[in-house]
Amino acid sequence: MRNQRVLFLVEMAIFSALAILLDIIPFLSFKLWAQGGSVSFAMVPVFIMAFRWGVKGGMTTGLLFGIYQILTGAYIITPLQTILDYLVAFSVIGLAGVVAKPLWKAISSNEKGSLIFWVTVGCFIGSLLRFFGHFIAGIVFYGEFAPEGQPVWLYSLIYNGGYMLPAFVLSAVIVALLFVQRPQLVIR
Repeated sequence: MRNQRVLFLVEMAIFSALAILLDIIPFLSFKLWAQGGSVSFAMVPVFIMAFRWGVKGGMTTGLLFGIYQILTGAYIITPLQTILDYLVAFSVIGLAGVVAKPLWKAISSNEKGSLIFWVTVGCFIGSLLRFFGHFIAGIVFYGEFAPEGQPVWLYSLIYNGGYMLPAFVLSAVIVALLFVQRPQLVIR
């Protein structure tokens, strides 16, 4: 039991550090907007932790990733915006772990189609919840950036959807390919 806890803590540290590296290395991340938002591989390590360790592992890794975002130059307006845009939005990526058990079952029974399905569902859940965190922050805190005459909710939808949809697709494809080729990555 003690070894499992140590393994959990070590993996959390490694995967959260990997997430921030994947986000800040220029050729691995495509920044779309001046106030933040990029298409990158950064959610992949958080998804891996969520699928390996469940919700707790995923959310904690996401929280650390959000803290690293703040420490490496986040776009900060207010403390509440910072909490919503970085701590909440990145933590909820880890809720992808709600599908960990069916994913483990698909791996143990060697059902590749089911594995891909559960990875996609988990990545969608985590990405959608992260999107909602940024979307709400966009409505509340970034309305001044909306073009004149455009509703703030539409601006936030376009802005955040513009990078979150491709980031979801990229993450789901990468994680599915990883797990199909190396299903032992999910097994602790």
